[in-house]
Amino acid sequence: MADPTDEVRLVPCEPGALTPDELRTLFLFEKLTDEQLTWISQHGCTMSMPAGGVVIREGDPAEQFFVLLSGTIALTRRIGQDDVETTRTEQRGVYMGATQSYLRDDGVERKYMASMRALDDSEFFVLTADDFSHIMREWFPMALHLLEGLTLGMRSTQAAVSERQRLTALGALSAGLMHELNNPAAAAGRATSALRQRVAGMRHKLAMLAAGKVDPERLVALVELQEDVIERAAKAKVLTAMEMSDREDELGDWMDERNVTGGWDLAPVFAQGGIDIECLTLIEERVGGRELLDQAIHWIGYALETEQLMTDIEDATSRVSSLVSAAKQYSQMDRAAHQWIDVHTGLDSTLVMLTHKIGDGVKVVKDYDRSLPQVPAHPAELNQVWTNLIDNAVQAMSGAGTLTVKTYREDDHVVVAIGDTGPGVPDELKKRVFEPFFTTKPVGEGTGLGLDISYRIVVNGHGGDIRLESKPGDTRFLVRLPLTEPSSA
Repeated sequence: MADPTDEVRLVPCEPGALTPDELRTLFLFEKLTDEQLTWISQHGCTMSMPAGGVVIREGDPAEQFFVLLSGTIALTRRIGQDDVETTRTEQRGVYMGATQSYLRDDGVERKYMASMRALDDSEFFVLTADDFSHIMREWFPMALHLLEGLTLGMRSTQAAVSERQRLTALGALSAGLMHELNNPAAAAGRATSALRQRVAGMRHKLAMLAAGKVDPERLVALVELQEDVIERAAKAKVLTAMEMSDREDELGDWMDERNVTGGWDLAPVFAQGGIDIECLTLIEERVGGRELLDQAIHWIGYALETEQLMTDIEDATSRVSSLVSAAKQYSQMDRAAHQWIDVHTGLDSTLVMLTHKIGDGVKVVKDYDRSLPQVPAHPAELNQVWTNLIDNAVQAMSGAGTLTVKTYREDDHVVVAIGDTGPGVPDELKKRVFEPFFTTKPVGEGTGLGLDISYRIVVNGHGGDIRLESKPGDTRFLVRLPLTEPSSA
């Protein structure tokens, strides 16, 4: 691990230590002419570093180009408070340092992209960044143009594909959201239409009751009974499918015995409202016989169905409101770009937004530690990470399996683990999943930027870490987010 306080203590450079013939043994220089090798020999030098020493430090000006002659080195990247090893090698001839000094000056200072430490006594051949740039520009002009074009083209392509991917993801999310909104909206529309018919029926039955010259006291008692029945319905115990069927049969038989018209149509309404034979008998007593029982049963039935329809409308509109709230939370409208957040809020809103894509074949398991503290973050960017990881997990399972979203604390980090029960990622591909444009999906189904973008958001934008653990039936992406603001560079 390379500590920022470590000093770079290379043994002073020794010019001319390598002859042209010795340089030719390095794969980087093996095709050069004698004249070119002589020039490099005269301008280069050798340096050594004892075991444990820091050769270059991430973030320092990239002033030298190193070629390993002997020993073992490790490259590390600083992530939050930790150094993560990215490469370890003892291959003679590998190079690092000012590898992009030949690029056209764009006004940006070139810096080392990683730290390098000698794991045992190591020796290097060294060129200055200016000399390495001179070699590339003067000796390989065509290759230089190709490399510059490749570098700039990669940046442009990545930006364009990234933008297209975001638009595609937005379109998919919008389509899913519209689908989810359509269901409760359609249910509310159907319930409203039915409610209009039931209210009209109630008015008609009320007129029939009034025309029947019902005693005023009996009518008042019937209205009070209606309120009792509705209150009973609100407190009704939820019945199983078998119990509901038995209750409907009992109520239908009771109404049929008393010649209630359409009794078998009313029975399901009364059963769903929690009405039993005892309650129907009470209604019969309050009406005062069977003369007006038919109208009274229908009137109360309309009242029950009206209550049930209003409950359906309330549920549907609540569902719409929750979806709109989730969409607003997901997009982080009217919120600061950077804030202290509860990671569960973003995870929940992302799951709601992806409900249509997850489908019925995937079981979602939430294993949250609700006691976790808030973390400093860009919530909209983290929602993009959750979207990419959940989307990948669902696709890996081909629409059938278990999606697990787990949160827990690990030292001074909050960890979000998103797992699936898919076939897993082969060992030879694990180290490549975060590479730009690398994808295991069929042509046209993936850009290969989702995990690369997620990596940059978590690592570069939040000072955290993201890693993959996978075996058949158990694949997990672990996102570690620090509990404190990352220190300024």
